[in-house]
Amino acid sequence: MVNIILLGPPGAGKGTQAKKLVDERAMVQLSTGDMLREAKSSGTEMGRRVAEVMDKGHLVTDEIVIGLIEEKLAQGGSGFIFDGFPRTLKQADALGELLARKGQKLDAVIELVVDDEALVARIVRRAEESAAAGQPVRADDNPEVFAGRLREYYKKTAPLTGYYYAKGDLRQVDGMASMAEVGEAIAKVLDRT
Repeated sequence: MVNIILLGPPGAGKGTQAKKLVDERAMVQLSTGDMLREAKSSGTEMGRRVAEVMDKGHLVTDEIVIGLIEEKLAQGGSGFIFDGFPRTLKQADALGELLARKGQKLDAVIELVVDDEALVARIVRRAEESAAAGQPVRADDNPEVFAGRLREYYKKTAPLTGYYYAKGDLRQVDGMASMAEVGEAIAKVLDRT
């Protein structure tokens, strides 16, 4: 069983690469964003809390995210991809404790390193392509909300790179390369674990 974290700002391609790993390696993707969107549309009390926070462009509380992750881990799997989690040192500690309780460990932390200006352009393009195709545009795919999410990401998540580097778990991948090249770089990291 291989457990990894994909680190990188919103829009860096974590979800795309995680889906590739699911298809190619039968890993289970635990995407915080997908779980939050699922909860948001569920109509439950937790879903309403998630919706209120996300609609403002803020990050949800640690309590909510950790609860959602624990529910998904309880369902089992052959290896997990933590996509968008942890976002803070507190969550990193909580994940380490949760994995230890389940007799598991973290095998690698892969950071997708990106250029912020190019990332904003990528998000704007994604929103335009969705709109042109008649598909719904994600509420967080507008430049103002995205810029706020990006600032929040760097403020809270930047310490994680040092945290995992100190543990010897951090591997960096050029997130601005082509999807195929990013996938190949991630595969090389996994093949060494």
